[in-house]
Amino acid sequence: MNQLTHWNPFKALTRAASPFEFDDVFRAFPMRPLLDTMQVPDIRVDVSETDTAYAIKADIPGAKKEDIDVSVEGRLVTISARTAKETEKKDATSLYRERSEGQVFRSFSLPGDVDQTKAEARYENGVLDLTLPKKGNGNN
Repeated sequence: MNQLTHWNPFKALTRAASPFEFDDVFRAFPMRPLLDTMQVPDIRVDVSETDTAYAIKADIPGAKKEDIDVSVEGRLVTISARTAKETEKKDATSLYRERSEGQVFRSFSLPGDVDQTKAEARYENGVLDLTLPKKGNGNN
């Protein structure tokens, strides 16, 4: 089975890949606390294979079932989700409310074609489970 590798270019900028960290650029700015709360959402994927199908588990925490879209075209699988987050803090003299929205997606190729007409999906507790039957293995 092919080895899938996950790479997120935005997270790579914050890692200590060199003596200079991208994060250091923002340390002197007064908006630093806001930058600490911003996170690039990520879809983590585990793929396993049997003789008849590919099983995919995708972690999509915080997404609603109706905001998730899965597309399968031949060997290419694309998972996308719209995310929204709202925080509110109140005290005796002020109200602070912050909203953020975004879209995350993950696209990867499988070793073989998929029979999308027999694909199954289930989303529960932030985990998307996909069962994608292989095409041309006698199941058609």
